[in-house]
Amino acid sequence: MSKTIYFIANWKMNGNHNSIKQIERVFNFLKKNTIYKFKKIIFCPPANLLNLFSQTIKSKLIEFGAQDISKINLNNGPYTGQLSAKMLKESGAKYVIIGHSEKRIIDEDFKTIKEKINIALKNKLKIIFCIGENLSQKKKQLSLNVLKKQISSSLDKNKINFNNLIIAYEPIWSIGTGIIPTNNYLNKIYTNIKKFLKDKYRVKSPIMIYGGSVTTDNVVTLSKISLISGFLIGGASLKSKSFIKIIKNYFK
Repeated sequence: MSKTIYFIANWKMNGNHNSIKQIERVFNFLKKNTIYKFKKIIFCPPANLLNLFSQTIKSKLIEFGAQDISKINLNNGPYTGQLSAKMLKESGAKYVIIGHSEKRIIDEDFKTIKEKINIALKNKLKIIFCIGENLSQKKKQLSLNVLKKQISSSLDKNKINFNNLIIAYEPIWSIGTGIIPTNNYLNKIYTNIKKFLKDKYRVKSPIMIYGGSVTTDNVVTLSKISLISGFLIGGASLKSKSFIKIIKNYFK
């Protein structure tokens, strides 16, 4: 059986109530095109749209995720601006993005990321765990060291369940720039990270996806890398036309 391929839409701080039309178009496409087997479609809209979207699209064809989770391990309390795991689940989230470089810059250090991951696991939310190096680290040939540090500092060997974890490699120097790593570079990264995970965590088949300027064109090249099990897609996921074309082009 073919492996599952993930197409995860990270809408970041974009969208409004009318944006449900974009997801409905994707949903209608999936209903009509059952040839695209072994795919999993996940939309991660802003928190204010999560409940509306998940209540409107009730189907196994599309699932929903959150872009963040509180590090406070409580269902509720006097914590202004925080959204607990329970709140996210009640809003329809089955997944949560943790460790995205844009969040790391603002308020996520290793300790916070580890706390969020453990809370998500405890509450049976699946995790989209982002890792990635910046341009300076790449130029100094520190990429693998940086990625291994991000993983080992965030994933507790005694608690992590890799069946509920998707590792999204997003080189920071590629996000929003249009610059895509070569296939040779990506093969090296994924091969080494897979070996690291096997040696340290005893996991044979981790789910690893790619993110960073994924487009309708470069997804064709990226699809040739067998170690990649899908994509975390930013700007190209906001419009149904480009998101659908990414799915179609992957399976060409």
